[in-house]
Amino acid sequence: MTITLTVADYDDPVHAAALLDVLDAYSRDPMGQQESLSAYVRDNLVEELNEFPTAVSILAFDGNTPVGLANCFLGFSTFKAKRLMNIHDLAVIPPYRGKGVGEMLLGAVEKKSIQLGCCKITLEVRDDNRAQKLYKRFGFLSDDPEMLFWSKPLDEA
Repeated sequence: MTITLTVADYDDPVHAAALLDVLDAYSRDPMGQQESLSAYVRDNLVEELNEFPTAVSILAFDGNTPVGLANCFLGFSTFKAKRLMNIHDLAVIPPYRGKGVGEMLLGAVEKKSIQLGCCKITLEVRDDNRAQKLYKRFGFLSDDPEMLFWSKPLDEA
């Protein structure tokens, strides 16, 4: 196994297909939504990411096989007056889990975040997700265990 990491070029058809394949595998997983990406998402996601100015995606490949993905978005910390990086998706396809790919992706996100002058990296994780062990090993912790992440869906696209 020789894993290579690259920042996705959304205009590259190989990168676009890899992003969609790994994200679809994650979507079908119990930690995802347990169903494939919708046709709308498959048809529009890469173009929308390409047009979204703060999107950063990092792909992991074993040779030509896409095996992992980190979709991230720059945000801003008003308390630090600096950028922050939010990991929105961290996905590794099942045969590659537990082999260090997730840690490699986190390392690449950290490196990119430092290059961009970010003060921290954030993420959300389900309370039943085994990836919490990886996140803790990598130095993530709950800023405030009393804080909850809430959302209000605006559409069903």
